[in-house]
Amino acid sequence: MLISRRRALALAASAPLLVRCGSGGDSVRVGSKNFTESFVIAEVYAQALEAKGLHVVRQFNLGSTQIAMAAIQRGDIDLYPEYTGTALIDVLHLPPMHDPTAMFATVAQEFARRYGLIWLQRSPMNDSQALATTTAIASAQHVTTLSQLARAAPHLRLATIPEFLSRPDGLPGLKKFYGGFEFADVRTYDIALKYEALMTGKADVATAFTTDGAIASDKLVVVRDDRHFWPPYNVAPVVRKATLDRLPQIRATLDAIAPALTDVAAQSMNAAVESQHRDPADVAAAFLKSASGAK
Repeated sequence: MLISRRRALALAASAPLLVRCGSGGDSVRVGSKNFTESFVIAEVYAQALEAKGLHVVRQFNLGSTQIAMAAIQRGDIDLYPEYTGTALIDVLHLPPMHDPTAMFATVAQEFARRYGLIWLQRSPMNDSQALATTTAIASAQHVTTLSQLARAAPHLRLATIPEFLSRPDGLPGLKKFYGGFEFADVRTYDIALKYEALMTGKADVATAFTTDGAIASDKLVVVRDDRHFWPPYNVAPVVRKATLDRLPQIRATLDAIAPALTDVAAQSMNAAVESQHRDPADVAAAFLKSASGAK
């Protein structure tokens, strides 16, 4: 996984833990990592639990995966949102898998066995690596899949981040797996500027993650990984077994909202926070209201 695959909030580097308490009921401590999507999804979990009468303590902005895992193992938090691909590769140090069902089963089994942590239902949203382009370029070049893009690459310019050019799950891996991908020009940018290069005509294709807010706000086309090169990164709550034993209603509450967390929903929420500068709590509340109305 690329180290900079997540979009950090500007406040994340310097802010203390974001702690907001609910009122009444049994207490559950919800954590998050230090990037936009983790804040928002953790807030979705927190508000859903509060709606069921639980007293929620928010311990957001914990930092990296390693810090969040250490916190839940120590009992400093009861649950937090995690990604199947991150868990498999970065936590369990197992080789990538490409079947999302098999990956989830492996991750759930190993987390329970090694750490006493339970994975609840995974959401369909998949924050995986991707390549994105504009609708105009996708139409002009007849590109909807990575197989097609591999052949069209000599006519296109790529905007990316430096590490994508050297990692086996970056451009070298794409060339080996799909063949082709010999772009006419490749230029590296800061992670926040690669979409700007695409939208201002300095590039034709940009590296992406499938739930990036810019995909929604800029109306971009995510090129489909038709041969499944990249492993899935479905999100799900990871919960301490002792917490579930004490508060079994957590499972039903969070499982009920899992199906509504789709790629489109995540893109929309990320864009609302990053582009529209809305508070993650307000964005989460709007999502839960919409999800409830859709049932």
